[in-house]
Parts: sequence; structure tokens; C-alpha cells
Amino acid sequence: MSSAWLLPEHIADVLPAQARHIEELRRGLLDVARSFGCELVMPPLMEHIESLLSGTGHDLDLKTFKLVDQLSGRTLGVRADATPQVARIDAHLLNRDGVTRLCYCGPVLHTRPSGMQGTREPLQFGAEIYGHAGLEADLEVLDLALDCLRGAGLAELTLDLADARIVRALLAGVEATRRAGIEAALAGKDAAGLAELCVGLEEASRRAVLALPALYGDEAVLARARELLPALAPVRAALADLVTLARHVRQAHPEVKVGFDLADVGGSSYYSGARFAVYAKGSSDSIARGGRYDEVGAIFGRNRPAVGFSLDLKELAERVPGRVGRPAVRAPWSEDAGLRAAVRRLREQGETVVCILPGHGHEGQEFECDRELVAVAGQWAVRAL
Repeated sequence: MSSAWLLPEHIADVLPAQARHIEELRRGLLDVARSFGCELVMPPLMEHIESLLSGTGHDLDLKTFKLVDQLSGRTLGVRADATPQVARIDAHLLNRDGVTRLCYCGPVLHTRPSGMQGTREPLQFGAEIYGHAGLEADLEVLDLALDCLRGAGLAELTLDLADARIVRALLAGVEATRRAGIEAALAGKDAAGLAELCVGLEEASRRAVLALPALYGDEAVLARARELLPALAPVRAALADLVTLARHVRQAHPEVKVGFDLADVGGSSYYSGARFAVYAKGSSDSIARGGRYDEVGAIFGRNRPAVGFSLDLKELAERVPGRVGRPAVRAPWSEDAGLRAAVRRLREQGETVVCILPGHGHEGQEFECDRELVAVAGQWAVRAL
């Protein structure tokens, strides 16, 4: 019999030092998003399953915990991704005609972890722009994502660009189950599996799909793609947009390495256009993902242009060193009015004051007190330890 205090697999408590680190990052990211004009929204943790999964694809369905609502008898889902919820807010609650910039930060829950060491309860931060179909919105989201990561303390970033329209155009008309298998093989760079799944496809499409895993690298990838991929309108439009996005990033963020991965179909299946993944030095897993998903709001009656990105704050906190906290002031516990007034003044000035309760004089190390409140000639004063 397991102990009552043991948590489910891939679910963990966040202890004080890490919680403080995560909270500092959260505040910083929200401040950056606000500086771009994003408004904060807080979607509920659960809602009707139809709303959570509409238009999002099979992969999100498998990630979503489901339960029965005892009030209505309907099936509810615990969100595994906040993007569909934010699309619902834009479509039905705000219902604006022009551009809307929204951001959010909250926990999501997954039925399975993304990896052996992954959590099933990410803390998802994201930002989205609704209402503008042009590349200007894509460029703004790229700027926001990179500024957030740089502000958090990450350096030597690599940006990989791709476009969902390429694979969509090449697999147009392929039945859903087979298409899902091909996309999974592309995501895993499984050349043998991909070759088997492509048997019987129209020859031009088969050759193009088999070429995609090798279309990875620097700007030369786009030139090779123009030679190897069919001259379909969506493919040509996608390649042209990728050139524009890469040029902008190189100008605005010269410290960021830009690459292309035209076989990248990882992440959410609702992407409809240009998409990106950001990697930090020394990691093979992306730290942030985003792109265009113009169709995510269609089920809500407003098929608005949309582009955004998201990341897991817990994962970000693991990759970014914690900031050195401001040392605190230690104070004795007393009902003395002068002492209590001195403690209040210090806290109003932004200081952390730890009152040592009776019998606990050895505690308080968590805040690394470097000063203490002492009585000097009838007045309470701060003295260095």
C-alpha cells in the first residue's frame, strides 16, 4: 500500500526557493507581454469537453483528462492547452472587431508527460494576437517570444522556422489516419517508417514528403526546398513568408541563430501557417513554441486570424539560474508598539522582515538575513549582522 503523502507519477510539489524563482519569472514575462499591449486573461481550469477540444486535433484529445460534471451530467475536460480557451474568450466574451492582444499564465494538466523527466502539470505562459492576417502579427509574436526569453535570462538562443502549409499541401487528400502516421514519422525523423507510409502516394507528393526530413539547416534549406518541392501555391507562399520572418529576426535579434526545419510538425495540430520553435544552448528540446493558427476559433463562430506562442514556466525555471534574493531583516517577536511600527515601516519600504517567533531563534535562514532590528537608546534601529 502506497503512503498517503506520495503524489502521482510526474506530479510534484514546488518548494519555496523554486516557487519564488518561478513567481519572479512569471511576473517578468507578464510585464514584457504588457509592454507589447497584451491584456491578461484567466480562463477556467476546466470546461465542457466540446469547447476544449473543438478544432484542436486528436493529439490534444489524448492529453486531456476527462470527468463527469455532477451538476449537469456532461463531460468536462481539464485543460491541456489554454489556447482554445483564449480563442473562445476572444470570439464570444470580448467579441472585438479589431486587433486583440491577450496573454495568460496558469497550470495545465496532461494525461502523460512529454518525456521521462517531464511533468504532467506544466505552468503554461502564452501570448496571442487576434484579428490581423498579415505577417506583421507573426513578427510581433516572434519579437515578444524572444524578448520574454532574453528577459528571463536565456542567451544563445536558436530559432527554428517551419510552416504547416507545406505538409498540408503535400498531404491534401490523404485520409486522416495515414496523414497522422506520416506526420508522426516526420516529427520523429523516422525515415524507414516514413518511406513505408508514403507507398502509394502520388509520385510528386511522395518524393516531396520523403525529402522533408533533410530540409533542415540554414538559409540554403529554402533554396533546396524550391527545387525539391512541388510549385504549389501554399508551398510557395510558405517559403516566401519564411524568408521574411528570418530576415526580420536577423535584423531585430542578431544574437539569435536562425534555422529552418520544414519537417517540423511537432506540438499542436491546429497550426495553419508559419510556426516556430526556440531552443536554448545545450538542449534538444524547445523552450517555446508558437505560430499561426487562424482556424482555432472557427468552432466558436469567429474564424479570426490568430498567432501566438507558449512555454512552460516550470521548464524555463529549470534552465534559468535563480536570481539572488535581496537579504532580509531579522526582528525579535514582541508586542512592543515601537518594534511593530518599525517592522511595518520597513515592509512598506519593500524590505522583507522575518519576525523570529519565541523558541525559534535558530530559524529564518531561508531569507538569508543580513541585518537585524535592535533597540538602541529606546529606539528600534537596523544593524548589520
